[in-house]
Amino acid sequence: MQPHTIPASGFMRQAQLLGDPKAEPPIPALIPIRSSTLWRWVNSGKFPRPVRLGERVTAWRCEDVQRWCDSQAAAA
Repeated sequence: MQPHTIPASGFMRQAQLLGDPKAEPPIPALIPIRSSTLWRWVNSGKFPRPVRLGERVTAWRCEDVQRWCDSQAAAA
């Protein structure tokens, strides 16, 4: 699998954040956590809130995810 990068702008779906080894080609995880942890973090404010793009489409702004990753790196 290739290293995962965050686009400068746009949106990321949950599979792009958490990875999907069954996809073709496999999608590497940006954040190696489970879906339940991601949503717990969203609900507690630890991770950015997603945006509803449609009735069944939820995604995160790439800028928000990058900012969160940068804050995690700075805190480490």
